[in-house]
Amino acid sequence: MATYAIGDLQGCLRSLQALLAHIHYVDGVDRLWFTGDLVNRGPESLETLRFLRTLTDPVIVLGNHDLHLLGVACGARRIGTDDTLEAVLSAPDRIELLDWLRKQPLLYYDEDHGVAMVHAGLPAQWDMREARVHAAELEAVLQGPDLCQALGGVYGPLPDTWNSALSGPERLRFIANALTRIRYCDLAGRLDMRDKGPLGTQTPGLVPWFDVPGRRSRETRILFGHWSSLGRRTFGNVVCLDSGCLWGGTLTALRLEDSVFFSVPCENRGA
Repeated sequence: MATYAIGDLQGCLRSLQALLAHIHYVDGVDRLWFTGDLVNRGPESLETLRFLRTLTDPVIVLGNHDLHLLGVACGARRIGTDDTLEAVLSAPDRIELLDWLRKQPLLYYDEDHGVAMVHAGLPAQWDMREARVHAAELEAVLQGPDLCQALGGVYGPLPDTWNSALSGPERLRFIANALTRIRYCDLAGRLDMRDKGPLGTQTPGLVPWFDVPGRRSRETRILFGHWSSLGRRTFGNVVCLDSGCLWGGTLTALRLEDSVFFSVPCENRGA
């Protein structure tokens, strides 16, 4: 039995199937983890969701594109010109797929491996216990009757600093931004939602979220995706698994038992 953590899919099912063949994955024996952004921009979002539902106990964390799909489906978000979500939204099994999607977590922590997985990152102010608690807050809303109302309020750059006194939409917005959208922060740990490029291109004074001084989760090994311009990189005990499959890069898996990487080339190019 092996455990493989796989980077952002974004509707690139054929690449996933090629990667699973490459690692000789056996369903029901091996375990798959996914860093989120299962859908959108790629050509096979519907087929990707259907395939993932056939797997035995996959571990999935939601990404910003997955939240966007849920928001569009319930009228809280507008579909964009470069979105490729129409097939999901018009599918006969749409209700079942979306209900399954919204029940996935935003953060996963595996005590056996001592590893956490999140789509984008963690704010410097949270230790792992706090991160799990705050992720669960938003998960409860996404899985409850107030899903659409909540998704209408989770977009925007502010607040950019955590405060335990935050409440309502502002609290949920910070949690969503931290877990599914951040890349850079300033040295005080304030989230920056503008810069998206590779290291060295950011605005002076910004650092990757994992390099903020005093980050309280630094003792935990963390796997994440979201940052395709960063690519497959390891920074101490922090690992980025988004190697840009959507943009014609590769799709990457990390075998947790021995930290070996596996990759296959991708032909998909996003809009």
